[in-house]
Amino acid sequence: MTSGIKFTTKEMRYISLFESVTGANVKDCIVDDEQSRIVFVVKQGEVGMAIGKGGRNIHTLEKMTGKKHEIIEYSEEPAQFIRNALKPAVVKEVRITERPNGKTIAVVAVSPGDKGVAIGKNGRNAERLRLLAKRYFQIQNVSIT
Repeated sequence: MTSGIKFTTKEMRYISLFESVTGANVKDCIVDDEQSRIVFVVKQGEVGMAIGKGGRNIHTLEKMTGKKHEIIEYSEEPAQFIRNALKPAVVKEVRITERPNGKTIAVVAVSPGDKGVAIGKNGRNAERLRLLAKRYFQIQNVSIT
């Protein structure tokens, strides 16, 4: 699914640094200077390796780059990918439907207590999810309920 993604030199440097520190394989990297964060999508099953014991790898990378790092586990299944992207929020249900106009949307139901975590401060987690869902699965919109 990543066939259309092109990385900038900056993203390539972050991917190289991330892979050398963690040993995990990166599928995608999004540098969000506005939020001072870097989002990495790692190969399925490699989240633990990426984070490191007690979060050691993440702390090392954050000190080196001065940015917050977020890690999402990739899945070829859109509903599972959405669940992974919203962790640690508890996702009750993911419904993906195609509208008559041909646009695909996802409606995600989360536990009421986790809605704030899923949406994030100023909607930053929801926005990250929309970007990734569109980038990988051509899902035009994601609603969190």
